[in-house]
Amino acid sequence: MLSAGTVTALGAMSGTSLDGVDAAVVVTDGETITGFGPVAYRAYDAEEQACLRAALGKWPGDELRAAAQVVERAHEELLAGFEGVDLVGFHGQTLAHDPGARGTHQLGDGDALAQALGVPVVWDFRGADIRLGGQGAPLAPFFHHACARWIGARAPLAFLNLGGVGNLTWVDPRVARPEDAGALLAFDTGPANAPLNDLMMRRRGRPFDAGGALAAQGRVAEGALEMFLDDAWFLRMPPKSLDRDAFAGMLELVRELPDADAAATMTAMAAAAVMRGVEHCPAPPERILVAGGGRHNPVMMEMLRAGLDCPVQPVEAVGLDGDMLEAQAFAYLAVRVARGLPTSSPATTGVRAAVGGGTVSRPGG
Repeated sequence: MLSAGTVTALGAMSGTSLDGVDAAVVVTDGETITGFGPVAYRAYDAEEQACLRAALGKWPGDELRAAAQVVERAHEELLAGFEGVDLVGFHGQTLAHDPGARGTHQLGDGDALAQALGVPVVWDFRGADIRLGGQGAPLAPFFHHACARWIGARAPLAFLNLGGVGNLTWVDPRVARPEDAGALLAFDTGPANAPLNDLMMRRRGRPFDAGGALAAQGRVAEGALEMFLDDAWFLRMPPKSLDRDAFAGMLELVRELPDADAAATMTAMAAAAVMRGVEHCPAPPERILVAGGGRHNPVMMEMLRAGLDCPVQPVEAVGLDGDMLEAQAFAYLAVRVARGLPTSSPATTGVRAAVGGGTVSRPGG
């Protein structure tokens, strides 16, 4: 069992961009953030990325031995380097997400990781939410609520994560608990870096558009952008969540475009999806704080600033770490799971009632 009061939790996240594993320490009692600790990153090499990419879209029962070894080896190597940790939050690698039918699939064995590290591991964060009718995503919003209170926010604001998929959390920090009515609204805005990364890999053999350099040379094809925004997804009311490849047709929309124009157009699509998403917020956010790899793309950030009516800033502007926010979220959520606190609510995933997900595996069984 966890000791009373604050504990030192280590969270790990391997996102749909397939770049590598983030790990970060949070000191918390599962409600209030007391402080942040060390962080680390372990990149997937080209061979490991190819293995994981080949496993995308697969479900339990498919042949996944090689991909599982990649995920588990990378996490064990990275997490073993941390000392003084009371608990680990292990998200695993999402391969498929279909909450309306087959559910969600995160690859990785938390029980094996607990035995390897000698520390309790919380994992399978999404299953309980889906079993109770939720989307199983996004799960960072409860942590975003704690972050808003940690930075001393006094008015509604939004956290935007631009990873493989974009997701937005609207937060009212004046509401005391994240599960209370009016505290949160969260949802996936649409595709973000994943299809742009796929475009770069296919056309240039590069994993992403570093610094938005290629997009900066191109022009947005307005016709393709309009066709993208005609998708019924943007009319659906939140909460809602996406699979990494839900908008795979984006590549077809830019098939005839030169490389630079294709990159500019896909960057504009990701930004426009966020703009449509902000229209769903219960009240205009005072500001939008951006995490994830997309905040390093100046073209995307400028598009967001031009299209939104509030300041758009990287989360570093308020003392947070935009590369590690999701890893920190799973450290925080692990403590909530271990203490029986909810990790999602109707306003974040559409689940029927606030629920705490997660399985706790302890060394030695």
